[in-house]
Amino acid sequence: MRTHIAIIGGGIGGLCLAHGLRRAGMDVTVFERDRTPQDRLQGYRVHIDPDGARALHDCLPPHLWRTFLETTGRGGQNFGFLTEQLGRLLVLQTPLAADPADDHHSVSRITLRDILLSELGDVVRFGSTFERYERDGEGARLFFEDGTSATAGIVVAADGGNSRVRRQYLPHARRVDTGITTVAGKFPLTARTRKLIDARLSEGPNTILPPRGMGLFTAPHDLGDTGETTSLMDNTGSYILWAFGAARRRFPSGLADLSGERLQRIVAGLIHSWHPDLKKLVELSHPDTVSLLPIRTSIPIEPWEPTTITLLGDAIHSMTPMRGIGANTALRDARLLCQALTAGGDPVAAIGGYERRMREYGFAAVRDSLQAAEQFVGENAVARLGFKTFLRTAQRVPSLRAKAFG
Repeated sequence: MRTHIAIIGGGIGGLCLAHGLRRAGMDVTVFERDRTPQDRLQGYRVHIDPDGARALHDCLPPHLWRTFLETTGRGGQNFGFLTEQLGRLLVLQTPLAADPADDHHSVSRITLRDILLSELGDVVRFGSTFERYERDGEGARLFFEDGTSATAGIVVAADGGNSRVRRQYLPHARRVDTGITTVAGKFPLTARTRKLIDARLSEGPNTILPPRGMGLFTAPHDLGDTGETTSLMDNTGSYILWAFGAARRRFPSGLADLSGERLQRIVAGLIHSWHPDLKKLVELSHPDTVSLLPIRTSIPIEPWEPTTITLLGDAIHSMTPMRGIGANTALRDARLLCQALTAGGDPVAAIGGYERRMREYGFAAVRDSLQAAEQFVGENAVARLGFKTFLRTAQRVPSLRAKAFG
């Protein structure tokens, strides 16, 4: 008798795992709290790095992998560090990889989830909000808010940063507020608007470093001049994602209740002395695309004894978005766990092997992302100046640049 695997949560990591398990002939069900695929549309771009690309390549059916490649946008292969006056500090050139599975990609989060949901109609159970589980000798019984229940031999928590499975299984694993707040939006990228801004902003992602206390990240999602993006839920137009971050104390109170238009005006005021082209990114974005993104992070914990319950993605190692690796780490988890569960042998031993490796790279990513977030909004002007000096030096000295950035 085949072991039934229950995945709690139908996000990027959980759906990637479901594809991989089903391709291997495993019995799997995804329990997703949303009532329909359209309930929770999230419209910003996702940067898929080689870890994420390899996971999608290995877990998706070949034709869906090709569909993914066909729907990616041009996000630029080089990464820039700029001053708030658009002075070039350092631009890192990243050559195209020979194999797309080893490359970087820009994709709409809506489009990616649509691809991941494809052909899983008999696997995903929408409207299933997980409530709790009870362990028994052969696995666990799962209980849902609508009064239904299900049994599974293996349970995978893929239910995000507020994971209810983690809360019951590892109650000491905490997720905390960093005290950093970000506001993000979309600047429409069309033939007309390209002429309004510095070309560097549409050539690749950039970190903007003012003297201290705040930062701005920009990244193009370029599908060609297909018309203006006028909604957070629009995944058909080209745009530049911008995300402004600062310590919460720099913002007025009551941000959670403010409209996109009001958030937009607040950010515009905070960057009023910056380069006019950066102000245009904010001021010419449609207010419907502007939203508030509080920044939280997991606290790494000591190893736990493996069982037939395990976790992936934000459910165990939620991290700040400042390094752009959260989704990729979840995809990496999905690929590794899929390999472990489909290799045969004792499932608890397989899960234990997965968790040992996942904790190592997952919690390292948590620490690195938190450090990046703290540097992004660092208040120490001397430290910020020193970092800028280092970047300028690395731009001039190839050996230093190669040593520092690989």
